[in-house]
Amino acid sequence: MISPADGVAFTTAADGDMRRDRQARERLGLAEWATVRQVHGATVVGVSGSGDQGEADGLFTTEVGLPLAVLTADCLGVVIHGPGRVAVVHAGWRGVASGVVTNAVERVGDVRSAHIGPHIRPCCFEVGPEVSARFVGHLGRTTSGTISVDLASAVAAQLPVEPEIMDRCTRCGSDTFSHRRNGTGERLAAVGWVP
Repeated sequence: MISPADGVAFTTAADGDMRRDRQARERLGLAEWATVRQVHGATVVGVSGSGDQGEADGLFTTEVGLPLAVLTADCLGVVIHGPGRVAVVHAGWRGVASGVVTNAVERVGDVRSAHIGPHIRPCCFEVGPEVSARFVGHLGRTTSGTISVDLASAVAAQLPVEPEIMDRCTRCGSDTFSHRRNGTGERLAAVGWVP
């Protein structure tokens, strides 16, 4: 985990599977959090309590100390803070293209900081033409030379402040979970709260 004093934390594989392992969450002091059933869309829901908040890909709150969490295994977990406000977003390519980050920014308003957790980097994020056409200006090449997308760059372009980006590729890294690497069902968590 990083930056817990700042109201943001990202887990690693060493912390355990955040989707299934309640004991892992309890060890991190995150037993009760608000989360959503992620659908790779653009909806950001406002929440005032813990538990399942329905289908969405982002959460927003003004409640002090209420942890908001999204689960990832290649997609980006994004935490966005403003004065007395926080949004946490699950940002896969579909959500980024649909505007989930922009919607979260609108909810937060006066954005002061943003953090992007471990995610699949351009070195490993091979995409086809149907995806690359949606991310002109954020294209790259994988280590094998195929077309890729820099999703962190695309997310940063939707933020009014420069985000702190964890430069960790989930697919080729060893301390994260990656669905693209091995089809895992295990998940990392991106967590944010109003300190």
